[in-house]
Amino acid sequence: MEKSLIAIVGLKSFFNNKNDYAGGELIVIVVIVAIVFALFLIFANIIPVSMINLLPKDKHGCPYLFLAPMEGVGDRCFRKAMASIGGFDEAVTDFIRVPTNAHIKSLAKVYEANETAPIPLAAQLMGSDPFLMAEMAKEIESKGAHRIDLNCGCPSNTVTGRGAGSSLLKDPSILYEVAKSIVKAVSIPVSIKMRSGYADTSLFNENLLAAQESGACFITLHPRTKVEGYTPPAKWELIAQAKRLLQIPIVGNGDILTVEHAHNMSKMTNCDALMVGRGAVINPFIFHQIKASFSGESFIPRWEDLARYFEVYLAEIPVDMPSRNKISKMKQLMSFLFKGNEDLLALRQSILTSSCPTIESFLDFAIPLLKANFKIL
Repeated sequence: MEKSLIAIVGLKSFFNNKNDYAGGELIVIVVIVAIVFALFLIFANIIPVSMINLLPKDKHGCPYLFLAPMEGVGDRCFRKAMASIGGFDEAVTDFIRVPTNAHIKSLAKVYEANETAPIPLAAQLMGSDPFLMAEMAKEIESKGAHRIDLNCGCPSNTVTGRGAGSSLLKDPSILYEVAKSIVKAVSIPVSIKMRSGYADTSLFNENLLAAQESGACFITLHPRTKVEGYTPPAKWELIAQAKRLLQIPIVGNGDILTVEHAHNMSKMTNCDALMVGRGAVINPFIFHQIKASFSGESFIPRWEDLARYFEVYLAEIPVDMPSRNKISKMKQLMSFLFKGNEDLLALRQSILTSSCPTIESFLDFAIPLLKANFKIL
């Protein structure tokens, strides 16, 4: 579909402007032949998808912005709540596990292409069997996905013990094999999200080159090893190193918690796009604020938008979930809003330790507190 749109836009642009060309009918014929030839190259996959600019900056020079996939808090409830606020250009699902005994169609049911509409949602797959990963990618593509992302970053021991996630970084040839199988199986772009290594960065360049050689359209780099987990700081200099090494785009990820961090990463690494995870949980308005900062404007959050954010999140929690579990999920979401603000620690504690029998009574208690202190969040 993306190839078709690019071709149509190019053809339409030519015919809209053909009167500007000098040289008469001969030039018209030559240009039409060139367009037809370009279409042939694209549809024959001679021009790879990776050559298409999937990460355009906006008119003010703001990098393309991704909402990061996050296990746990970054579930469907969170993604839809964030989509109600907006500001980011694309979202990615938390990983869809593809075990060795995978029933592809059943596992693929969790993906809904229009979940964050009109913001596109890529599907992240995690596994190590090339055949099964390719089959899952095809199934996800048939459900309307515009992009597949390969998880080479999850540090969980449960995941890595089964050869998936960041364990793919132990052997660049395995990373290549799994990624290449997905690229060959689908017609949509395939990207890779990876860490800087497993135990160390000794295979950093080799893994990057293997990912590029596989046909990946871009790489999102979280510059910490599996062993480092989430220990600060993220080594942004490795993003800059990857950018110098590779020809495909690099998305910077890790420790973007503020607008200033976004600008600093862009300047320090020269990365092509930014992916924000925890920073968006702490501040749901961060994407709007980043974009506004590039345009020289200011963005002022509104309480109404934050209230809707909570409403959408709650509406996506399964109806049959016990009230106690619903309260726990809401507490988790709200607790992040206070991180980094010492003045609000007392308020945070009162919300986390509150004892309410129902989700309704909890919201009756917590929402007024948040609204009263909204301007200092």
